[in-house]
Amino acid sequence: MYNNNQNKANSQQGMVPEARQALDNMKYEIAGELGINLKQGYNGDLPSRQAGSIGGYMVKRLIEQAERQMAGK
Repeated sequence: MYNNNQNKANSQQGMVPEARQALDNMKYEIAGELGINLKQGYNGDLPSRQAGSIGGYMVKRLIEQAERQMAGK
């Protein structure tokens, strides 16, 4: 069985480097908007509720962007 780091590496292996950077930028932007102090690197001390909020808003924004693209805007 793979450990968590191996799964993460495998899932990001096919990701375009520019996309990874854009998602990281979005993550820090959303964290700032939510008033969550997100540090570079390890954030294991962050409560799961806050981490989940960041991820949830990222998904919401990505869906909104995709909808705008599909609508031709």
